[in-house]
Amino acid sequence: MSLEAFLLTFLVTVSAIPSSIAASPPMESVSPGRALSFPADFGAHPEFRTEWWYATGWLEQPDGKPLGFQVTFFRSATAHDAANPSRFAPKQLVIAHAALSDPALGKLLHGQKVAREGFGLAWARTGDTDVKLDQWRLRRGSASDPAKRSVYDTKIVADDFALSLRMTASQPPLLQGEQGYSRKGAKSAQASYYYSEPQLVVTGSVTRAGVTLPVRGSAWLDHEWSTTVLDENATGWDWTGINLTDGGALMAFQIRGKGGEKLWAHATMRDANGSLRQFGPNDVLFRPRRTWRSGRTGASYPVAMSLRTGDLHWQLDPLQDDQELDSRLSTGAVYWEGAVTVRRTLASAAPSGDNNATPSSGLSSSTGSVPDAGSGAAAAKPSGATATLNAGGESSAPNPGSASAAPNELPAVPAGTPAGRGYLELTGYFKPLKL
Repeated sequence: MSLEAFLLTFLVTVSAIPSSIAASPPMESVSPGRALSFPADFGAHPEFRTEWWYATGWLEQPDGKPLGFQVTFFRSATAHDAANPSRFAPKQLVIAHAALSDPALGKLLHGQKVAREGFGLAWARTGDTDVKLDQWRLRRGSASDPAKRSVYDTKIVADDFALSLRMTASQPPLLQGEQGYSRKGAKSAQASYYYSEPQLVVTGSVTRAGVTLPVRGSAWLDHEWSTTVLDENATGWDWTGINLTDGGALMAFQIRGKGGEKLWAHATMRDANGSLRQFGPNDVLFRPRRTWRSGRTGASYPVAMSLRTGDLHWQLDPLQDDQELDSRLSTGAVYWEGAVTVRRTLASAAPSGDNNATPSSGLSSSTGSVPDAGSGAAAAKPSGATATLNAGGESSAPNPGSASAAPNELPAVPAGTPAGRGYLELTGYFKPLKL
């Protein structure tokens, strides 16, 4: 997932520790040929700079109406002296984000936390997945041998909602890239170790306004760790993880340069029988179909996307337009992270060619600075109807934002074959306000 996109923002925070009191600990680098080993690699890797466990999914309420959810835990090694014996030394930071997307509300509910590791309040443990921040937790277990199929339990209590979910693996982990070595650029060091757990079966409950309802659904979990950040010209990352209705799984991402050009891209598709297809940089293309502008931050996001992976063409549409998460109190980022429905489309209606010469404008899951609330940039709104999308992709109740066609918008196409549901994340489109 967007590990390095997170790094671009978060490393600014951890690097603020004065060098006069900190001796930066040596960090391990990512290299090809290292075989992932489970269950150990389900756990934390404190010898690497940054790491995250990232669960997203769709839930069904008793009345059949859908919800989207996100539970993310980050671990980051700071530049503080690793030999400092003080229990208060901020050697490792733990950050958590959680969100609930309900089209009936017209906006995203979300929460965030951040703390230094220690004192029994925050940790990211080695050996197996076990990350905790206050009362928020994600923990992996198994019904038998811990090296077998995963069972993740997560409990989140935010201001506006609570989640108590169990996510049970129905398939083996999906190793991204070259057996878990995932390239993020032309240089071999521009990489991460990365695996996914798609097609997780979800059961549990969601609580809002004192009312607890049972839910069930499906989820996708990513675990990624690295030390090296992206190419110096990289500004963002577009990612999607899709649970296909036939039991398959699709992950695709691209990394964008300062002009919106594609610097690197990759996709992995595993069918229901376990057969893999890998797609290189020239075979992966994201293109915006429609943008939505946030009335809170002034940021624009391409909430509807077309995607090409080789000869396969996909159309992604949001559960609702407003799925913007403001995490300035933790990572300093504001981004759009949204539940999407996915359809197969005809080749003639999907993006073709390369986008190296096509700048992107205002795409999803933007991380970085937000225009000042009092600035003209934040107050200005483009023309176009204000709308959200319901689960079927139809226009529903308005929200504090506006929708418009994206630059180089693709022609409207008839609805294709329903193919699955997943999450869409596109980062790095915020530009710092220059005073």
